[in-house]
Amino acid sequence: MDFFSVLALLGGLAIFLYGMNLMGDGLAKVAGGKLERILETLTSSPIRAVLLGMGVTAVIQSSSATTVMVVGFVNSGLMKLSQVVGIIMGANIGTTVTSWILSLTGIQSDNFIIRLFKPTSFSPVLALIGVVLIMFTKSQKKKDVGTIFVGFAILMYGMSAMSGAVEPLADVPEFTGMLVKFSNPLLGVVAGAVLTAIIQSSSASVGILQALCLTGMVPFSAALPIIMGQNIGTCITAILSAIGANTNAKRAAMIHLYFNLIGTILFMAVFYTVNAAVHFSFMSQAATPAGIAILHSAFNVSATLVLLPFGKALEKLACLTIRDKKEEEAADPDFMILESRFLEKPAFAVEQSRNAAKKMAEDSHKTLFTALDLLKHFSAEGKKEVEESEKKVDRYEDELGTYLVKLNQKDLSVHDSHSISIMLHCIGDFERISDHGVNIMESAQELHEKGLKFSEKALEELRVMEHAVEDIVDIAYKVYENQDVQLAREIEPLEEVIDELSKELKYRHVQRLRAGECTIEMGFILSDVTTSLERVADHCSNIGVCVTQVHADLFDTHQHLKQIKHSTDASFYHELEAIRGQYQLPPLTVEAETAQA
Repeated sequence: MDFFSVLALLGGLAIFLYGMNLMGDGLAKVAGGKLERILETLTSSPIRAVLLGMGVTAVIQSSSATTVMVVGFVNSGLMKLSQVVGIIMGANIGTTVTSWILSLTGIQSDNFIIRLFKPTSFSPVLALIGVVLIMFTKSQKKKDVGTIFVGFAILMYGMSAMSGAVEPLADVPEFTGMLVKFSNPLLGVVAGAVLTAIIQSSSASVGILQALCLTGMVPFSAALPIIMGQNIGTCITAILSAIGANTNAKRAAMIHLYFNLIGTILFMAVFYTVNAAVHFSFMSQAATPAGIAILHSAFNVSATLVLLPFGKALEKLACLTIRDKKEEEAADPDFMILESRFLEKPAFAVEQSRNAAKKMAEDSHKTLFTALDLLKHFSAEGKKEVEESEKKVDRYEDELGTYLVKLNQKDLSVHDSHSISIMLHCIGDFERISDHGVNIMESAQELHEKGLKFSEKALEELRVMEHAVEDIVDIAYKVYENQDVQLAREIEPLEEVIDELSKELKYRHVQRLRAGECTIEMGFILSDVTTSLERVADHCSNIGVCVTQVHADLFDTHQHLKQIKHSTDASFYHELEAIRGQYQLPPLTVEAETAQA
């Protein structure tokens, strides 16, 4: 094997790994975060956990990715430690699907039908279909399917390139001698573990082993311990992912390690004991890609069957290894869903961001409506509730905004890209609405502390404006949550009416002030409240405009509002007149607005 053969081998490996990564990304996009949501809502049933872990890994083609997601779930508090055992075991079984697919490279036959199942026969067709889907279709889903096809074709081409590069090794005595050394169980396990730890993919390392098997010089006696080691080496990804995570997340990574370590020890102890007694004849035979797939599956299935009943024991062993830290504070689960490990699966990270933004909107809503209640009945408990909700909203804006900026740098579908754009725009409006709620609370506090109160007439007028603001907030939040562009059309006319109400309330106050029926101090407080309510309506308008613009790929806000208000069918003004009728102020009469000490 000369220098150029080594280059061909490395090039084939690079193409193989890239194809696997491309195919995995395409599968993840097509899944759109649904698989991860299934894992998140997992019940405590061990059998179901194994099946789900197996199914998810078989689809995304990476047990490492599944395990890292599980570590993220545990770290964010979305999943209990007891739930991860079955998923990890199922992930180990699911990853064997790749080895079965790659085993097709070993098909040798002159029969036309059988040859069609050989990857070198159908991969070019898949590549062609994939390129057509990527280049000539507009649907993002079809483009993602095309990515899967192209990724699979590249994967198989890399496998073929590696097989061709190592083929000359069959005539190299040193290579044969090295493989004989791997027949030593300890050396084989170490070699498999190191290789897998370096490339961080058991599927890829199994693929490399299957390529070597095509030389016909790898005996089963050497392949078996290498496969065992590969299962241990794949744990490195989860272990690295757990660095900096909380105690339970580190324990989840340790469960993965202990499962593979104990499973390997038990499997090898039983296998080599029986082999010493009966001498399995296949051990001296040359391994085949299909044989590798069988050994890989046999180990993971048998290890799961044996260790699944001892899931609690694995959990306790992980707890003994990673002790509780007294100083570790319980993290807020509302913010832990913005887990950095989810960024590697952008579709699911977007879903988690939506959940966080929804919670932020709810807290913002709570801040405003609690503050409005304080205008009627002030209490220290209500004041504290407003302040706590507002702090939470501020934290959401900081952490969610940072998370979305990172997520926006990932490879996203058009739908997810739109979602991030809307969230980045709207979280600022949620935060400002919450701030105006605090301003209203401070006005209510000032009234309470100074023993002041609005007259019944002023209160009646203010209630009309409050009712309009409550309605526009409810509509805006529904527009955001449901991405309802049609409902968004109701926001602008109502916002216009609220502006009119604000001006009219201030005008009426001036009339009472001129008549000497109220005080300047009460006027300042009333102006602060109406200005805050008007600003809240403005931010609701921003939310409606943002949702509409992003879905229509528009970017000029002023032009967009101009089009709404000056449409040829005058629908805006018809809607405006209808809404004016719903929020009528009582007739203007100048009555006393007293300030009572």
